[in-house]
Amino acid sequence: MSQKKRVIELYKTLLALGRDYPQGYDFFRARLKRAFMNNREETSPEKIEEMINRGKYVQKEIEALYMLRKYRTLKKRYNETD
Repeated sequence: MSQKKRVIELYKTLLALGRDYPQGYDFFRARLKRAFMNNREETSPEKIEEMINRGKYVQKEIEALYMLRKYRTLKKRYNETD
């Protein structure tokens, strides 16, 4: 797959993850767009690959945070004493 397609796929994935972001979707979308626009002039394949890998790392971190939030919510629900 070409780097351009991988970058677009990463952007779409991160944008979809931003829908559940605690500070709001608009905040996340603006920051994500700014991050991608700051690097749009990069032409070095090695540098682009490095940025794609960093983006995938961020994606995994966001997914981990969402899973932790879900776990804490479930734990709180089942451990409440009425």
